[in-house]
Amino acid sequence: MKKRKSKNYGVMRELWMFMKENKKWWLLPIIIMLILVGILIVLGQSTPLSPFIYPLI
Repeated sequence: MKKRKSKNYGVMRELWMFMKENKKWWLLPIIIMLILVGILIVLGQSTPLSPFIYPLI
């Protein structure tokens, strides 16, 4: 199980190093927005939080 976690961190570190070395800083806002939308979708599926999230959309 530890190998799986370290592999996930490896992907994130590899993405960070790619952006850093190739000066692709314009990717950072896109990645942040994708993460936020993903969190919003996950929270929107749970019944108790749905009434609070729908007005945000």
